[in-house]
Amino acid sequence: MLKKLTDNKFFENKVFVFSVIVLVPILILAIIGPYIAPYDPLEINPSMVLKSAAPGHPLGTDEFGRDILSRLICGIRPTFIVAIGATALSLVAGVLLGIFAGYFGGAVEQIIMRVMDIILCFPPILLALVVVGFWGPGIQNLIVTIGIVYSPYFARLAFSSTMQVKKQEFIEAEISLGANFTRILSKGIFPNILAPIIIQISLTLASAILLESGLSFLGLGIVPPTPSLGLMIGEARNYILLNPMYVIWPSLFLGVTILVINIMGDSLRDILDPRLHA
Repeated sequence: MLKKLTDNKFFENKVFVFSVIVLVPILILAIIGPYIAPYDPLEINPSMVLKSAAPGHPLGTDEFGRDILSRLICGIRPTFIVAIGATALSLVAGVLLGIFAGYFGGAVEQIIMRVMDIILCFPPILLALVVVGFWGPGIQNLIVTIGIVYSPYFARLAFSSTMQVKKQEFIEAEISLGANFTRILSKGIFPNILAPIIIQISLTLASAILLESGLSFLGLGIVPPTPSLGLMIGEARNYILLNPMYVIWPSLFLGVTILVINIMGDSLRDILDPRLHA
């Protein structure tokens, strides 16, 4: 991986560079958004209800007179917190379970992979609706729920990659020399399955943002009045005729974010997948 970085293969890919240029400001905005927002995103102003673009409110106001620009700037943070947290959880749980199943095989493989198959039988949004409906909305519950929903994708990827890697001669040599599982995992298996996992991280991040937004749109995600992109879209649909831009701005911002992350995932696949360069 380090050699690829020194070869500048990432920055020679124009699509990857473009996605970084667009995504980095969005991430910075998610970090510093509450500190640079022109207004308090929770401040209600009855005299400015559902206004279009106006002096001091370039994107207009919502049904409570709150500044849409401020809510957009602050709303990206909880969306990214949920998406990154859920992706990290699914990454750790899924990769560990997949490696265990692929390395030990037998009953361990059957138990782990059948559980993953059961989770995969349900559409992500349906399974998330059931779990969140039982646990209730909130950032922590969303992270756990979305993390569970997407962990099978990492598990199946890690499982298939481990099955290929463990047949390699250097792994068999490690085993014959008496190396313990921890050393084989950290030095032998994990570095050799890292490339497809990195690609899956970017794809899962985009899917997690979309799923969180969908749940918030339905009122089962971020708890109001905390702003989030999906929640803003859900609130705006009732006022689309009174102020169409109210629903357009958060939808556009959400769409661009998901599109750029998916473009980055595709470019990472082009860079890291050796089969594409064979």
